[in-house]
Amino acid sequence: MAHPKVWLVTGASKGLGLTLVQRLLEQGYCVAATSRNKQELIKAVDTTDHHFLPLQVDLNDEGSIQKALDETVNLFGQIDVLVNNAGYGLVGSLEELSDAEARKNFDINVFGTLNMVRKVMPYLRAQQSGHIINISSIAGFIGAFPGFGIYCATKFAVEGFTEALSAEVKSFGIHATIVSPGYFRTQFLADSSLGVPARPIEAYKSVRETQQFHQQIMNGNQLGDPVKAAQAIIEVAASKNPPLHLFLGSDAYELAYNKINSIKEEIEAWKSVTVSTAFDHQLEQA
Repeated sequence: MAHPKVWLVTGASKGLGLTLVQRLLEQGYCVAATSRNKQELIKAVDTTDHHFLPLQVDLNDEGSIQKALDETVNLFGQIDVLVNNAGYGLVGSLEELSDAEARKNFDINVFGTLNMVRKVMPYLRAQQSGHIINISSIAGFIGAFPGFGIYCATKFAVEGFTEALSAEVKSFGIHATIVSPGYFRTQFLADSSLGVPARPIEAYKSVRETQQFHQQIMNGNQLGDPVKAAQAIIEVAASKNPPLHLFLGSDAYELAYNKINSIKEEIEAWKSVTVSTAFDHQLEQA
């Protein structure tokens, strides 16, 4: 690869972000990777490849982000693909989770991603090219997971503003893609990546069951292979016509179609009410 694309990946010290960075370096790409702890990132990636730039970044500090972008461009000359992967899960009913707990999840999953997008756009507009890939979740398309309401809300937000972003940046030759994985075998469900309420309410039996299922049964038994997910993201970034929505995993595929069909049925069942809300033109004319 004579002129490899330059990738910037956030949340790269573990999980899908780490796997993606490793695959990119194996294939000769230039990779700037961020983490809250630079030494942990260096240890996790474990390479002396000169195409790798480890960066310590606070996603809620625009100055920290700007410094990382400047370092990336100074070393590699440009940024071609931004992958907003940083984020964490949060399980707990809406009543259980405090305002502070909910806002912290939004700060990283939503506002951290927005900060990266805002700061990288001047570079991408100047070069009239680029691709922003925002890692969402099937929980950003389907909210019917008891105990994951706040997490779902953060990912719904990511999907909403990425759809708008796609329309806003199209004229600059820039693409935007939402990646919505199902269950992949990463550390996402481990204690270090899944927040729980400080004050649980035991009356929420379905929430406790969901929490137990994810932490004790699903964790480590996910069907999705993160290496294959990373390769799928690389392939999408190489496409001349990448998708706006990319679902990853057979479980995500099935869940997405189930929701689409459910909405269709509900819309048709209530069509008479839906279309009955226009002004009556005859009464207006009278």
